[in-house]
Amino acid sequence: MVVLDRQQQQGGEPASRSSSNFEQRIYAPQTIAAIVAEIGAQGHEASTALEGTGLTEAQLGLHTTKVSYRQLDRVVRNALSLTEDPAIALRAGQRMHVTAYGMYGYALLSSATYAEATAFSGRYIRVIGPFCDITLSNDGAAATCVFEPLYWPNRTEGVHRFAVEFALSAHISVTRDWAGDWFFYSRIFLDYAAVPYIEVYDSLFGCPVLFEQPTSGYDYALREDTVALADQRSHAMAREMCEQLLAEVNRGGGVAADIRRLLIEQPGRYPSIEAVAEKFGMYPRALRRRLEAEGTSYRDLLAEVRTRLAIEYLRKTQMTNEEIATRLGYSDAANFRHAFTRWTGKSPSEFRRA
Repeated sequence: MVVLDRQQQQGGEPASRSSSNFEQRIYAPQTIAAIVAEIGAQGHEASTALEGTGLTEAQLGLHTTKVSYRQLDRVVRNALSLTEDPAIALRAGQRMHVTAYGMYGYALLSSATYAEATAFSGRYIRVIGPFCDITLSNDGAAATCVFEPLYWPNRTEGVHRFAVEFALSAHISVTRDWAGDWFFYSRIFLDYAAVPYIEVYDSLFGCPVLFEQPTSGYDYALREDTVALADQRSHAMAREMCEQLLAEVNRGGGVAADIRRLLIEQPGRYPSIEAVAEKFGMYPRALRRRLEAEGTSYRDLLAEVRTRLAIEYLRKTQMTNEEIATRLGYSDAANFRHAFTRWTGKSPSEFRRA
């Protein structure tokens, strides 16, 4: 979860820069490797693309290397400043293949059906350190995959567009690896403004593309055939390992991540820090120290969750300020307006118009 603040709107690091999960080096470096390779193909040294990350090109090829979202964020910003190719994220995403994802990719390859593989992806995608969370839905004949960038919610920022474009491109590349060339997008919808390189979209995806939509993602046709390399025993083994990896990722978020989940699960009924400490079997003072060590506080986490929920409500619903204030636990709309303006630099009405 992230807070959309003035620094982020001006193009700085994500506002969640202090969050434990943003800092934890717990992910394989395949995404960074793909971006660095594309930058290299365009004539730039890997060391330049990796500047500020503490990583070397050699480390990207080691199975022991683990990276953080902070390092990924740095590489993306380096790429955007180095290249003159505005479609670099789409091209880098095409470098992703199912074999780059280790046990996650093996689980996809060994799934019994396309539906099983899709459901697996929805549950375990966090183990690969993706740019975006995904939400899947279907009506029996067609399905929709919605992307939500994990750390870059400002749709006017270049890194937000990079995250979505990379996800779009990588998804179709990886899915065709395990599903076959029949897979295609029937429609793409994007929450940012139209781009001047639409011909690259046409070349890669060959489907209608809608810009300035409420969310980003794609639609596709469902298929019930079995996967060519399906193997029940292999899939069970890979799934078990991915379950262990997912637990590691969740632990990597620390106590701050646990509190975020708690707050998100009960919007508007936010407990005191004393109640949270009791739930976690800790003294309030010990909980405060743990959060301080992770670079945050209970007050910051509460503001963070309220901000993200407020942004979602303003973007995706027609709820009034009064209704949102009630949903977020404020005594009245005025308090909500003041808090939202303090968080984002805009009033709720200004944000919704923008």
